[in-house]
Amino acid sequence: MKIAVAGAGIIGACTAWSAAKQRHEVTLFDKDTAMAHTSQSSSKLLHGGLRYLETGQFALVKKALHARRFWLGQAPHLCRPLELLFPIYQGRGRPKWQISAGTKLYDLLASGSGFPKSRWLDKAEVLKRSPTLLSDGLKGAFSFYDAQMDDSALGRWVVAQCRNLGVEVVENHKIETFDSLAGFDRIANAAGPWAMELRHTQGGRPAFTIDWVRGSHIFTDRPLNQALMLPIPGEKRVFFVLPYQGKTMIGTTEIRQDHPDADRPSESEIGYLIESYNAYHGDKLTAADISGAFSGVRPLLKSAANPSDATREWAFERVGNVLHIYGGKWTTAQIQGEAALAELLK
Repeated sequence: MKIAVAGAGIIGACTAWSAAKQRHEVTLFDKDTAMAHTSQSSSKLLHGGLRYLETGQFALVKKALHARRFWLGQAPHLCRPLELLFPIYQGRGRPKWQISAGTKLYDLLASGSGFPKSRWLDKAEVLKRSPTLLSDGLKGAFSFYDAQMDDSALGRWVVAQCRNLGVEVVENHKIETFDSLAGFDRIANAAGPWAMELRHTQGGRPAFTIDWVRGSHIFTDRPLNQALMLPIPGEKRVFFVLPYQGKTMIGTTEIRQDHPDADRPSESEIGYLIESYNAYHGDKLTAADISGAFSGVRPLLKSAANPSDATREWAFERVGNVLHIYGGKWTTAQIQGEAALAELLK
């Protein structure tokens, strides 16, 4: 078939890649350049989502835990296994038993994926690895594994695979209406945060609603050896402190907004991340220590009053020969692309 994919983020690129593998004639369009927006603005993790277990997203977590293996096998030069520590403090955050249960369930769902199992590290070992962590009240930490990637480079690698299979990649070409794609047998709307703009050109009530949730990260030039996952003080949310390209990256926020474009990280977001970091570290950060910041808009399925509880699953809506793709997660993009193609060919 002759297939058009609108949107060259990671979901659109994986949909085009899946179609090209089956020898369809594919054109991949993007209003800017491939991977220019949400797909290069992630936390740089290929992860199952330990915190998604609290909201019962077991099937998604299992898919994501096994999807990590696909990316490591396909592009080991652009991603690597990463050990993270989840420190436990007396009287702060979730109790030890809860994190223990979560990491054991994570191990169970990851069975067969080839990643090391979680384990408990005592206080001395944690401080040896992360000497700037506050020691008062520290009981130890759970060690668990996910993977880290260069999201922009890995996404562009997928686009290169598409090109190698004959996909025509047309950048700086915005699809305003589907009338301009009248010569195609099937069309995939993979425009991510802008998917609703295209959906509304067809009329009728969309089957799903998109939640635009901005996630911001900050950088400091201080090097970091040990990745950490920490609870935001006084909240259910967690945040990451990660080594990335010789720097320390801290994120993320979750700010609901009323439009699909990524605003620059606000002063309050930057302050929020600095304050969260300082709650656990002796080497306090100030605004002057921040060497960079970025944000991206996640197009989540609107499924909860609090965006932190929203599902990271995806959904499809077929209208005529157009498949609208909503939601999704970087780690499972290849699986989602294959599922989108199956729906598209029905």
